[in-house]
Amino acid sequence: MKTQFSLVPSLRQLAPTVLRGSLIAIAAIAVLLTGGLAFPQSAAAYPFWAQQNYEVPREATGKIVCANCHLAEKPTYVEVPQAVLPDSVFKAVVKIPYDLDTQQVLGDGSKGGLNVGAILMLPEGFTIAPPDRISEELKEEVGNTYFLPYSDEHPNWTIVGPLPGEQYQEIVFPVLSPDPAKDKGVEFGKYSVHVGGNRGRGQVYPNGQSSNNTAYNATKAGTVTEVEAGADGGYSVTIQPSEGEAIVTQIPVGPELLVAEGDEVTAGQALTTNPNMGGFGQVETEIVLQSPNRIKGLVAFLAAVTLSQIMLVLKKKQVEKVQAAEMSF
Repeated sequence: MKTQFSLVPSLRQLAPTVLRGSLIAIAAIAVLLTGGLAFPQSAAAYPFWAQQNYEVPREATGKIVCANCHLAEKPTYVEVPQAVLPDSVFKAVVKIPYDLDTQQVLGDGSKGGLNVGAILMLPEGFTIAPPDRISEELKEEVGNTYFLPYSDEHPNWTIVGPLPGEQYQEIVFPVLSPDPAKDKGVEFGKYSVHVGGNRGRGQVYPNGQSSNNTAYNATKAGTVTEVEAGADGGYSVTIQPSEGEAIVTQIPVGPELLVAEGDEVTAGQALTTNPNMGGFGQVETEIVLQSPNRIKGLVAFLAAVTLSQIMLVLKKKQVEKVQAAEMSF
């Protein structure tokens, strides 16, 4: 079954290999247009970085890999129908709430609004609905959101973002359910749905390097012997332990310095403020792929029970009338 992942015609015409190859460029352009990260620091830990670095977005422990870069924990919610019929379109709504007055540190150290991103892990066979199956009302709710498959092997895993958080506190996914009669390997029953949602930039890049959106701490106890301002607005902090060589910590522009020359620091003590205003949250729910025959059988059973109850009531009244007539003689 051929699945369409984007509501934009130009993306529909791209081959899967070209789509993967141009993913980072598309994301960078989207960031610039939405007033997000500065271009030199566009390598923020948004969903496409999970796609580039992890074959499976959910680890064996149940943790979605986005949490490896977005270290702060924030709530994320999802709404899906309790049950759906085969080959039908329904919406899954991912909610990523945060205070809209909040601003994050951008790559150049300035402040700006938070962006959001999400990953929706649907059961096998479920996919983003093609445009010709989506109602006009649902299209209005979806808007111009780009839906990208996590991989060619798993079109049921979809990523979105980065998007401007002011406009996308709720992300609507139009989902097409499979038909067990046509889709091999799909059966009626209950399935799990896993969702991850992040707001703001990550604290760690996929290569393990810290971003400028996190707090920097002293690696060892000692004395701050030198604080040197960098040309880019950051700092170079030198700490001399009681034994051994001095340790130099490079702090990029963004976090505010909390120490000065001559200060005594302990191991793990914060050298800067923590500018992070965002975070990541994940949630899971269940959805039932319901068989129409089971629904028809249930309706027939309820109708039979209702009819039986009515007949019993009528029979009881008939018996009472006969007994009343016999007692009158």
